[in-house]
Amino acid sequence: MADRKMNATPLVEIRNLKKYFEINEGFFKTKQLRAVDDVSFEIMTGETLGLVGESGCGKSTLGRTLLKLYEPTAGEILFEGKAVKGKKELEQFRKKATMVFQDPYSSLNPRMTVADIIAEPLTVQGYFTDEEQKKKRVRQLMDMVGLNTEHAARYAHEFSGGQRQRIGIARALAVNPEFIVCDEPVSALDVSIQAQVINQFDELKKTLGLTYLFISHDLLVVRHISDRIAVMYLGRLVEIGPADEIYDHPIHPYTRSLIKAVPIPDPDRAAADKEEGLKGDIPSPLDVPTGCVFRTRCPYAKDECAANMPELTDRGGGHLCACILK
Repeated sequence: MADRKMNATPLVEIRNLKKYFEINEGFFKTKQLRAVDDVSFEIMTGETLGLVGESGCGKSTLGRTLLKLYEPTAGEILFEGKAVKGKKELEQFRKKATMVFQDPYSSLNPRMTVADIIAEPLTVQGYFTDEEQKKKRVRQLMDMVGLNTEHAARYAHEFSGGQRQRIGIARALAVNPEFIVCDEPVSALDVSIQAQVINQFDELKKTLGLTYLFISHDLLVVRHISDRIAVMYLGRLVEIGPADEIYDHPIHPYTRSLIKAVPIPDPDRAAADKEEGLKGDIPSPLDVPTGCVFRTRCPYAKDECAANMPELTDRGGGHLCACILK
């Protein structure tokens, strides 16, 4: 298999992507929940883009909308420079882009054997008509992710959480995709197992030349695996840039607060590094603040922050930030 190395060509691009849900408030009244609101970014071929933010900020919805598991409210999705619009384009896109889900317990059918779960994408896409070839591919995939091929006839409930997530990874790899959305793939696993699965993703990327959108709330995990990091808050992208640059020189107050929240195994340094914490709770996506979405919790908020949502501007070296702070 050819190694798809990282280059300057965007494999995936989203432009002004929006996903709104109509929420019923009773008496025939509905209100828009802005889960993803005007998000744009590119993911280069062979790159891992980490997407971080608090629970409820729209990370998972963005990933599912990007893959068109949710129909976008507005905006464009491009793959290899071509818009994913019609049925034909979507069918081709689904063969090259797939997903590893967050929960390795509920994302696997308990009535199917491991072999059937992994083979399902091959069956749906019509990759093999010969059953022996299909079984051979399943065994190859199981071996690739570190599963015992002798366990192919077992059911998912007979495996540990880490093994179940490996089954999910094998299923995602079945059709030889180029792009994978990893939706918090290690958050439901024990810490010791998390490292093994993260290393598995890293190894598969190098071996198969994969491109990832890696969604997580854990900045340490994201920094380890990502080439660039995008920070999301209340449906909006507030900062994006090279992983080390985002971690070592964050600009947006929200990014700073996320990094300050990462535990440091040194009490004195942790105390010295402590910065004013965030005020209040994350607002409801049903009632988004005017102007900058972060202003109600920002320790540096000014009157002008209530007027308009700042645009992402380049602060140098591909480090973009949506904030009036310099």
